[in-house]
Amino acid sequence: MKIGGLFGAMALVSACSLSIIPEGTARGAPPEGGEWVAGPQPVSQPTRPTVWQTPVRQTAGTIEAIASDQVTPISDDDTRATGAGIALGRDIASLNLQPVKARAALQSFRTSCSSLVRRTDNSGLTQGEDWRQSCEAATNWPEDDARQFFERYFEAVQVGDGKAFATGYFEPQIQGSRVRNNGSQVPIYRRPTNLLDVDLGLFSEDLKDKRIRGKINGTRLVPFEERAQIDDGALEGKGLELAWASDHIEFFFLQIQGSGRIAMPDGSVMRIGYDGQNGRDYTGIGRVMRERGLLADGKANMQGIVEWLRANPEEGRKIMRENKSYIFFRELTGPGPLGAMGHPVVGRTSVATDPKFVPLGAPVFLDMEHNIADGLWVAQDTGGAIKGSNRFDTFWGAGEEAAQIAGGMSSRGQALIFLPKGSVAKLLQTRQGY
Repeated sequence: MKIGGLFGAMALVSACSLSIIPEGTARGAPPEGGEWVAGPQPVSQPTRPTVWQTPVRQTAGTIEAIASDQVTPISDDDTRATGAGIALGRDIASLNLQPVKARAALQSFRTSCSSLVRRTDNSGLTQGEDWRQSCEAATNWPEDDARQFFERYFEAVQVGDGKAFATGYFEPQIQGSRVRNNGSQVPIYRRPTNLLDVDLGLFSEDLKDKRIRGKINGTRLVPFEERAQIDDGALEGKGLELAWASDHIEFFFLQIQGSGRIAMPDGSVMRIGYDGQNGRDYTGIGRVMRERGLLADGKANMQGIVEWLRANPEEGRKIMRENKSYIFFRELTGPGPLGAMGHPVVGRTSVATDPKFVPLGAPVFLDMEHNIADGLWVAQDTGGAIKGSNRFDTFWGAGEEAAQIAGGMSSRGQALIFLPKGSVAKLLQTRQGY
């Protein structure tokens, strides 16, 4: 997860030993909202906003918050957007849709449309067919007029109070090799064939959208090996080695990110992407280290954590093993990294969201205090800690600049989801007695 010595806000799949795994999880997100940061100053990133104040910036694109009594719940299930409540936002024509961002968003929307119309929308806001008209129009829509596309086919919708919190992630690069050698001794494993995902909703309506991971032992489903067991060789001799990393600390943090690049001795680069997780609980080691008083003042950031781990290798390895979660990878040979929809995520355009509150594939308009994140994004990814309404993890691509921006991204603001025109009226009509 290291690029030029910089670390960004990392992503990790949140899952646990025979415990509930969020539906749709593809990669991760910062533990407890993201304690891994870049730059000289530590950034505190709570998982969900608690108190949010209206931004002082008053521009043409600033989103005006909608009063809570205007937000209408469509169901009693407050774990989804329909239960959190929805309301029409400002007219899209009045928002500050910058041409460059709108063009990139149109390209990404077009890319994932084929999946959007087929997917079940777990937010309850739309049906796949609702998107077909805009998807067909996007196919040949001129990119130099992207703003007009969004104005014509969508309406802006506020979910809940619209109070957004955004972090950032990026694609790191570490050193390694395709074959084991003296300089590369840390195995990068493919997904084991005996690692099972179990959809509990198939067994009970009460467990709809809940899953667990494990393996079969005789007639029982049991937990898969945890990090310490895998580090100690539990998967050796099974032919699962995809490549070998040169540094176990760098690889540990690349796992938290969920995808990355391996720089080979011959100058080539191997790109790897998330292909499963062992189903064990994630433990953020930064929090553990802070609670134990191991990090000096001014060292509670990524650089300080890595510095301590290198200065205390034996104790550091024990601490890393307290994070029992382990990520498996596959090689990516096409565009990528791939998001939860199976399509490439694009720097400065793709955003990870909670699919129970934002339809995967939907455009999202952010108006944040950290205005580098302002503008139009497309929801193409998910994350273990990206949970709840208006929680976002912005993707910034690869390289040092991406690492710097992602690491410093911790911002509050307002969010609007773009849904096909008529979506709110259609949802209101479903209310009992409406």
